[in-house]
Amino acid sequence: MDTLVSMKVFRQVVEAGSFVAAAERMSMSAAMASKHVMHLEQQLGARLLNRTTRRVAPTEAGREYYERVAQALTELDEAGQAVGAASVVPQGRLRVSSLTAFGLRHVMGAVADYAADFPQVTVDITLSDRVVELIDEGFDVAIRASPSGLKSSSLIARPLATAHIVLCASPEYLRRHGVPKTVADLSKHKFVHYAGASAAELAPFSEAGARPKPSGNLIVNHLEALRVVVLQGGGLSMLGTEVIGDDIAEGRLVPLLVDALPPRELPIYAVYASRRHLSAKVRSFVDFLAARFGSRALWPGVEEIRAAALRKTV
Repeated sequence: MDTLVSMKVFRQVVEAGSFVAAAERMSMSAAMASKHVMHLEQQLGARLLNRTTRRVAPTEAGREYYERVAQALTELDEAGQAVGAASVVPQGRLRVSSLTAFGLRHVMGAVADYAADFPQVTVDITLSDRVVELIDEGFDVAIRASPSGLKSSSLIARPLATAHIVLCASPEYLRRHGVPKTVADLSKHKFVHYAGASAAELAPFSEAGARPKPSGNLIVNHLEALRVVVLQGGGLSMLGTEVIGDDIAEGRLVPLLVDALPPRELPIYAVYASRRHLSAKVRSFVDFLAARFGSRALWPGVEEIRAAALRKTV
């Protein structure tokens, strides 16, 4: 039995999650696909897949083997395409996961332009604030943000831009409830909470000695929805300028306590699997985003945030 074919079948089984779907992709029967995987398991002396009546999933050994096989097969495919050429033409399906709010406001326009420039690439983009597992879920690139940075040694994180997390409220809310002048004043105000807030995002309150901690009776799991509530005067909230940059610049939201609670950096990254040789589609897409976002200001910087706070709260 051809081991190279068996490796390709195994890759398809892991990515499709079933022998039937993998067999269809490889134009063979499900029984033959199963024999190919068994051939690999016999060669390696290890079980690669856990099989149930409903799903097929890689074992720990199978996941490690899959990562190496996928890399090797990708490099083989690219080698075949690149014979006699200095580089590979970007082509094929590119699966991208992006933060929802940042994706709607900034990434989708970039994706549309990229697709126009690279017609041989089909961009399949998913907007979600869930942290996806790139390899296990079959994504090529994920666009993520983290105030504490990204630490996974198995992934490459290329910086694209830096937003800032700020405490803010609408002018209408401030007219009705007053402008907090100190951290202690926050105990008198209503907060709208983001369900996905990390400890790093809430750290400014602890560092500033906020007592009591922010309180409120509304929790929202979507940053755009949180923005809408704050714009309507629902309360104070911590939001990133990748979401509310235009609102600050145009006066719809007011930054608060920027000295006591300084704007916290929120780096935004393009994350992809660590490989010695990137596929042309991934490399070209990440380069495209880095050039687009690195060449212009996407939102107000710290000094503009301070100026906006001064204009509205003095």
